[in-house]
Amino acid sequence: LCCECGQFHLLLDNHLYNFQDEVDDELICHICLQPLLQPMDTPCGHTYCFKCLENFMQEYNFCPMDRKKLSFQQCHKSSLLVRNLLDKLIVFCPFKAECQQTMQRCELEAHLQNRCPGFKKYRSELQRKKNPISKGKEDPPTKVETNTLKDPEVPSGGSSLVAESSAASVVSLGTAEPGLVNPAFEETEEGENVPQRTSLVAETTTIEIHREDPEEELGMRIVGGKDTPLGNIVVQEVLRDSVIAADGRIAPGDHILEVNGVNISSVTHCQAVSFLRHPGPVLHLMVLQEKGFSSKTAQQDSTSATNREVIHVTLIKRDRSEPLGIKLIRKTDEAGIFILDLLEGGLAAKNGKLSRNDRVLSINGQDLRQGTPEAAAQIIQTTESRVNFVVLRQPGVQLSDPVEDGSTSNNSSSSSSSSNGGSPVHHRRRLDQNHYRRKSNYQKGYISHEKTVAIKKEPKESLGITIGGGRDNKNKLPIYVTSVQPIGCLFRDGRIKRGDVLLSINGIDLTHLNYYEAVSALKSNAASHSVILKALEILSLNSTEPSLDIKEQGFSWSPLWITWLGLPSYLHCCQDIVLSKGNLESWGFSIVGGFEESKGNQPFFIKTIVPGTPAFRDRKLKCGDEIVAVNGVPAIGMSNSELIPMLKEQRNKVTLTVVSWPGSLV
Repeated sequence: LCCECGQFHLLLDNHLYNFQDEVDDELICHICLQPLLQPMDTPCGHTYCFKCLENFMQEYNFCPMDRKKLSFQQCHKSSLLVRNLLDKLIVFCPFKAECQQTMQRCELEAHLQNRCPGFKKYRSELQRKKNPISKGKEDPPTKVETNTLKDPEVPSGGSSLVAESSAASVVSLGTAEPGLVNPAFEETEEGENVPQRTSLVAETTTIEIHREDPEEELGMRIVGGKDTPLGNIVVQEVLRDSVIAADGRIAPGDHILEVNGVNISSVTHCQAVSFLRHPGPVLHLMVLQEKGFSSKTAQQDSTSATNREVIHVTLIKRDRSEPLGIKLIRKTDEAGIFILDLLEGGLAAKNGKLSRNDRVLSINGQDLRQGTPEAAAQIIQTTESRVNFVVLRQPGVQLSDPVEDGSTSNNSSSSSSSSNGGSPVHHRRRLDQNHYRRKSNYQKGYISHEKTVAIKKEPKESLGITIGGGRDNKNKLPIYVTSVQPIGCLFRDGRIKRGDVLLSINGIDLTHLNYYEAVSALKSNAASHSVILKALEILSLNSTEPSLDIKEQGFSWSPLWITWLGLPSYLHCCQDIVLSKGNLESWGFSIVGGFEESKGNQPFFIKTIVPGTPAFRDRKLKCGDEIVAVNGVPAIGMSNSELIPMLKEQRNKVTLTVVSWPGSLV
């Protein structure tokens, strides 16, 4: 019995632990499929246990993941941050019969040596066996419980915070079953006592909305679009007393997939707004709705192997970024990942060996029988050339009840992670200021331009504008122009336009004022003979986008959500949201965005909030919110694989610093 981990294993093998929570795939060694021990980084960006890599390199001269040429001398110890994240993973004491304590992995050895009653009894029993004379009045031998020959337990409260691809709906994080190394994939019985896993359930629903006035607003705010990291169109808010609120079936967080039979899951934000604002007495919406977590047993996954065949398919990419053109989803009634569609002209469609409804069992030897579309997309996107699929096919079965709009290997994941917990490379420091700097030009299609407008006017002549926003607004918006009236000096001048953000008037800063303070400042300065206005104009670079200013029919005007994203960081007003959770709960939100080599720095956005979770109950966090810091540490420059472990490391409490922009009104 090892005195460091309290489990039976060979002296040269890694220590064994029973982890309380499901461990992020980024922190898993892809040789032993266990959380990393003494992590070592390879030059090609992969991370393995020291002993696993050392043993592997005695027989081979390439990296196990991408098969690039490699020698052990080229590898180096992972960063202190990664090692600290691993040391802080929570484990159970292996002597469950006598000790139910949990602790950080790095504390287990000291616990066993100094505090564990189970280990103390084990050593006493061992001593009695060595010295039989000492037996007598002592307690009878104690049965010592060790779990090393069993699969480590998987708690039902595994974390659901995941890195998503740009077209993916949120799913719970499901890594390969710990301890399984390239198991056979024949669908036989999987055992009677497989522990429960938590899975995230979602449904697609068709909703028919009726309007007495065909031009009446629906009354909801939306975020997202293919021109943003969110990808899908997501409902941010449902307004009170609106058509949507009266219907009662659409809620914040729902993903809108179709409008009147038109697929909007891959259109720009402006195009989606145009579709949803189209007048008509009846509106048909197809939406994807999260239903929360439900527990399944892996036994539900075991089905008859009758008429099924296991098929091996190899697709060869010309380079890492080449898409395969595969759409992956989950189902409500069956565990695992399924092929929803093969995109026309894509690599998989040209190959012709994969089919719709194939169940993906593994990719490049990594077990995905309990996996997620995100995990599959990550493996595909980090593979340089050969992508080896093992799929299960049952002839004649059609796809039904997709849980999500899945993952697609057609694009790089908008929050894809560097594989296998690559060590962070971006320096981070705490900031106490209210504004967190980031580049505002990440977004394709909008630029901001500062302008100064000097006007000579009559003292009694009105400026002729109406304004919105103000720092007392629930979104803490800057002051912006909602209309330029045909009377007044600004209409005659023509340089101030609707949507312009007002920065100052006659040297008086407007950026920190509430609405009424701004109205007062504008009125008092309008009484003078000359007015100097500084404003920020947000310009669209895409002339093909539908114009939303023309013939808006009854829609009250406000800037589109996507235009707010182009504002410079000094106009952001950040707020702190503190979330608390129990030990077995997940935070209950998913994120997209972050640094990628192909796209540079992108903001992190909240994509989904799961019903019944801490983020849902708190009601302050909204879909489309931008995360700028976690516990005071700025998120700028981080990749998804850096931010997610940081969030998971926060055990019971986390402070998210966010910027919240109102969604586009439809």
